[in-house]
Amino acid sequence: MSEDRLYFRQLLSGRDFAASDQMAQQMVNFAYAIGDRVTREAVLVDPAYATGELLEVLAADDMKLTGVLATHYHADHIGGDIMGFHIEGIVDLLEQVDVPIHVQRPEIPWIEQTTSVTSQLVGHDSGDRVAVGEVDVTLIHTPGHTPGSQCFFVDHRLVSGDTLFLDACGRTDLPGSDPVAMYESLTQRLSQIPDDAVLFPGHRYSAASSQSMGVTRQRNWVLAPRSVEEWLAIFG
Repeated sequence: MSEDRLYFRQLLSGRDFAASDQMAQQMVNFAYAIGDRVTREAVLVDPAYATGELLEVLAADDMKLTGVLATHYHADHIGGDIMGFHIEGIVDLLEQVDVPIHVQRPEIPWIEQTTSVTSQLVGHDSGDRVAVGEVDVTLIHTPGHTPGSQCFFVDHRLVSGDTLFLDACGRTDLPGSDPVAMYESLTQRLSQIPDDAVLFPGHRYSAASSQSMGVTRQRNWVLAPRSVEEWLAIFG
C-alpha cells in the first residue's frame, strides 16, 4: 500500500484532544484515525473523552467518518462510567453521526451492558477485515484483558488497545479477564505479527508512543515467560 494513500493518526487524550479533561490527562489513552486519503473515508479506534473534537480532527483533514473500531468495552476506550466519573464515548458519537461499531462477538454483551448501544454493533470473528476505502484493517481477537479484546493490523502497524503495551500488558484481574487467555493471545495470536511491524498501544505508559514488535519482544518483560505455568506464577 502506498504511504500516500494510508491515513493514520495517533492522538493522545489530554493533549491532542480533551486537553482540559483531567481524567483524559490521567488515563493517557490513545485514539487512532485510520483511513484512505483517496476516498477520504476513515474510522476511529476507541473514541472517548471528546468525540466532537475527534470528528473535528477528521474534518480538518478532509476525512469522513465511516465507522468505529472498538478494542474492548472499558469506559476509557468507548465511554461510560469509571471510578465515579462519566467518560464521553460511542453513545455521544452516535448522536452526531450514525456509523457501525466493529467489535469482536464475545465483547457484544459487555458493550451492550456498559453503553446501551445495540443496533450499531457489528460482531466479528478473528481474521475478519474491515475495508476503509481501499485500506483493509485486519481484526485479531486477543482475549485476556476482556473476553472480546481485539487488535488491529494495517500496513505493518499493530494497534493493540490494552492487550499489549510497549513495556507491559493489560490487567488480567478485572471482570471478564482471563490470565491464560492473555498468555495465549500474546504468545500465539500475536505471533503472526512480524518484528518490523510497529506497535501502537492503547495508552501512553512509556516515554515512547510506539516501537517495533522486535524491540517489544526483546524488552517487554511480560513476554519473557516461556510457559503458561511461568506466566501464571506472575499473573495468576
